[in-house]
Amino acid sequence: MKIMHVPVLCEEIIDFFRVSAGNFVFLDGTIGSGGHTEAILTRVNPNCRVIGIDRDEKAIHRVCDRLGDYVSEGRLLLFCDNYENFDEVLQLTGVDFLDGVVLDLGVSSEQLESSERGFSFIHDGPLDMRMSRQGTLSAYHVVNSFSENELARIFREFGEERYARRIAREIVKARKVTAIGSTLQLAEIVSKAIPPRNARSRIHPATRVFQALRIFVNDELGALKRFLGKILNWLAPGGVLCIVAFHSLEDRIVKHTFRKWANPCTCPPEYPVCVCGKKPMVRLLTRKAVKPSENEIRNNPRARSARLRAVQKL
Repeated sequence: MKIMHVPVLCEEIIDFFRVSAGNFVFLDGTIGSGGHTEAILTRVNPNCRVIGIDRDEKAIHRVCDRLGDYVSEGRLLLFCDNYENFDEVLQLTGVDFLDGVVLDLGVSSEQLESSERGFSFIHDGPLDMRMSRQGTLSAYHVVNSFSENELARIFREFGEERYARRIAREIVKARKVTAIGSTLQLAEIVSKAIPPRNARSRIHPATRVFQALRIFVNDELGALKRFLGKILNWLAPGGVLCIVAFHSLEDRIVKHTFRKWANPCTCPPEYPVCVCGKKPMVRLLTRKAVKPSENEIRNNPRARSARLRAVQKL
């Protein structure tokens, strides 16, 4: 049965956006199937506009079909691009400031269910993993061309894989016989490389390797850092930024960045008062990451690892 994409933590995001000072112009940097955008358009402000971005060409077509009336009305503007280039997109629209921004950093159900995209080992498909067909680097190229040391670093750094070196060694050995071209082929090699006692985990043995390859191929952490480096300049005072992350690497970047914005003081802790003069730029709306409720996880199992953090610009 095909699982359709369900927007994660949508109620919580809408609640945060309702405290935004303006509520007129929003950015959905990872519009996916349009779930968060539809909720913003219908429930936050009946006169607001949303600028929707996604690097996946198919996602833009899906949203255009689903929310075409809002496109016709001029309340929804769609762009096929990487969300890190949001500033270039905004310049095309004439927008100077944003009242709310949402990023959902997860892979959509449509991408996971599509075997030809190569994101998952649930179905056999070609090793691709590109979010955009315009990307030049694919998982196939990485798996079949990168050295053992490079592969081990990718699995360790982006997948936090304990057996990174062992898996990389087995991949290099296997590709000497024949090129590794499919998702199930790679998943089988990874599974055999992990000791049996550790393979009996609640997650598939290849999960971390597939995550690492997807993050590396699409430069997901780099895009997130570049986005965070400039988004505050575009957020209006009182504007709200919400980010949903699905693994610790992304969530750690978001958490540390938000905390630095909220408390940029660089004075030594023994100083009685601040002398550096750096003032808070945001108010933390989430002291800890907001997790999905048991009910949401029951209705949408893929939401279980989602973590939402939000800030409001001062």
